[in-house]
Amino acid sequence: MNIIFDLDGTLIDSAPDIHAAGNAVLAAEGLPGVTYDQTRSFIGKGAGVFIERLELAGAGTLDPARGARMRKRFLKEYEVAHALTTIYPGVEAALDALSTAGWQLGLCTNKPIGPTRTVLAHFGWADRFAAVIGGDSLPVRKPDPAPLRAVIDSLGAGPVVYVGDSEVDADTAQAARVPFALFTQGYRKTPVDTIPHSRAFDDWAALPGIAAALIARA
Repeated sequence: MNIIFDLDGTLIDSAPDIHAAGNAVLAAEGLPGVTYDQTRSFIGKGAGVFIERLELAGAGTLDPARGARMRKRFLKEYEVAHALTTIYPGVEAALDALSTAGWQLGLCTNKPIGPTRTVLAHFGWADRFAAVIGGDSLPVRKPDPAPLRAVIDSLGAGPVVYVGDSEVDADTAQAARVPFALFTQGYRKTPVDTIPHSRAFDDWAALPGIAAALIARA
């Protein structure tokens, strides 16, 4: 049995650190900062798209040279941006319960692999997941199903459940044809009933039971 997770907005609330890092990048370019809510709305499609949205919000235009500088600075800031990041309540207990029940844990995120490894180590999760794919691990990122399939292949044979918080995660699960459990308290941008999902939850204590039910139904 394999259960694969998104990271930002699913297991951890990293938006405060991403907001701080993004505004530091804008300030370095002499551009005005963005709000926390704007930052949350920019998250989900990887660092490249985040920087494009950040640059458009701050400058009103995209400039290739400026964008390259911003991306480089952001990745440097992002590598160590975990002081304000928190684990969602109940996540650790749910992961423990799933492991005890025999589930293999995997991670499939659009967060670049460097900051992903750093934040996993920060929380003592360096060895928590048997397979980890970041947003720059492959030539494509979610919602292309290839990253999710790569984690599935690494984990090996067995039923699969994917857990995420966003429209991108839902589209990825659909493309990979795996059951999707939607965490409703993350960074989604649209109502829950408009996002394709097999089950939705807002309490991590419910996830082990949901995962078991999804594979029993498969």
